Amino acid sequence: MIDLSLIWVGIIGLGVWIYVVLDGFDLGIGILFPVVAEKQQRDVMMNTVAPVWDGNETWMVLGGAGLFAAFPLVYSMVLSALYLPIMFMLVALIFRGVAFEFRFKAHRSRYLWDQAFIWGSVLASFFQGMILGAYIQGIHPQQGAWDWLTPFSVFTGIGVVLVYAALGCAWLIMKTETDLQQHMYQLMPKLLWALLVIFLGVSIYTPLQHAEIAARWFSLPNLYYLSLVPVLVLWVSYQLYQACLHQQEKQPFIYMLALVTLAYVGFLISLWPNIIPPSITIWQAAAPYSSQLFALIGACILLPIILVYTGLAYWVFKDKVRVGDEGYHD
Repeated sequence: MIDLSLIWVGIIGLGVWIYVVLDGFDLGIGILFPVVAEKQQRDVMMNTVAPVWDGNETWMVLGGAGLFAAFPLVYSMVLSALYLPIMFMLVALIFRGVAFEFRFKAHRSRYLWDQAFIWGSVLASFFQGMILGAYIQGIHPQQGAWDWLTPFSVFTGIGVVLVYAALGCAWLIMKTETDLQQHMYQLMPKLLWALLVIFLGVSIYTPLQHAEIAARWFSLPNLYYLSLVPVLVLWVSYQLYQACLHQQEKQPFIYMLALVTLAYVGFLISLWPNIIPPSITIWQAAAPYSSQLFALIGACILLPIILVYTGLAYWVFKDKVRVGDEGYHD
């Protein structure tokens, strides 16, 4: 019999990775708004993602629907334990989405919509990071309403804001030119150093707090081949720094995708096979086989459509965005 739980983990894992990448640089644009003061440059920044931003969030919906269909125990326990940060994140996303619609149409109140875009992006990213930190720390049946609020979850919240800002910076290097692009070239190395500090902090905390994670990473022979992950992180970081130094346009974004992927792989290695940390495995949390099979049929129909639509959208809007181009507001 085919292990549908593994297939569903693959589908949900893919959806989460795509969401982090696509909505990551999208949110990163808003996070970077405060470092760009000129109105025309802000218009360019927003126009680089305006045609695709709402489609990016489809992958968040896919992840939630996949959990509900294939792992209802995860859906009930995790969402109940993290109800407040999830609601705060959704409210921030609403403000950000409204800012997309109203910013270009406003004249006297444009400053307010800029602030809504900035803080919606920052807070949505921050609460996603807090959700990640609370999830890594573990979900318990009797968890209190505020147990997710810890120094570590705040640290991971800041980390996700920095990851998204770096993705947005790399995206703008690829999609813009002249002064705005040069500004992003100068900003990227600073974001890279901050990211490495975050990665180091998480890498130190998780083994110290979870003995099973420490055993997985540092026991032999695991240490020999898992050490490839931090080595690759350092190598990719160096390549990213060099790409900015030599002002290559596409390579910074490619290397940022590689960094995000390596961080995601490290996260999966640390938790596997648990889907509700610290001790509930994917098979213990799985829905009945018939339910997973029924939902999988629908996923096999919808997933290719979403992938084709997403790919087509990015292909159509693949060119650079310049000051004065017709954009979202025209």
